[in-house]
Amino acid sequence: MHDTAEIGRRVGVGSVMISNGYIQEKPLRQLCQHLTGVKIDFKSFSEDFYRDWCAGELKPVLHTLEVLRDIGIWFEMVDLIVPTLNDSPQEIEAMSKWIVKNLGPDVPLHFTRFHPTYRVTNLPRTPIKTVERCRDIALDAGIHYVYAGNVAMHPGENTYCHGCGKELIRRTGFRVSKNRIKDGKCPDCGVAIPGIWSQEQALSFKPKA
Repeated sequence: MHDTAEIGRRVGVGSVMISNGYIQEKPLRQLCQHLTGVKIDFKSFSEDFYRDWCAGELKPVLHTLEVLRDIGIWFEMVDLIVPTLNDSPQEIEAMSKWIVKNLGPDVPLHFTRFHPTYRVTNLPRTPIKTVERCRDIALDAGIHYVYAGNVAMHPGENTYCHGCGKELIRRTGFRVSKNRIKDGKCPDCGVAIPGIWSQEQALSFKPKA
């Protein structure tokens, strides 16, 4: 990943890492020198969940998120909501408050809908109302950009200005049907919208070592 990202950047091609966040700090910092962005598949804000379902620990993943924040690279979080396992309002609220305090309000957070498959087929698919509740809790906690995933045609797929609330980007699944952002700002109120909005911006990023 390091070598291909380095070569790609030299020829004008950005790279995004999709990770579960289990990586030590030194190689993470080295790798981020060549990346455009990072997506962390966050499992749960619970040590029990990481131990019982991932054979891992929560603390190293939280540290990875803090390192990404320190580096200054663009990153986003995706949390798959699994019924009865990581969907309690208390857990979602605690996670959201931790994000605001330690990562800032502008880190996008995606709550995605679980569908039973592979090794977990005994649980139902996540109710849409549960995804909506998680999104509402995170927004109320102060996170500016919270999304509903795996829910087709849901308004929570779209991006709204955190200043005036107007719709900026409309999505249908993986397709962008409208993007009103101009020069990285909301065209209605002028507030800066955090994100990577051009190839030039992506490739000119100078991460903190």
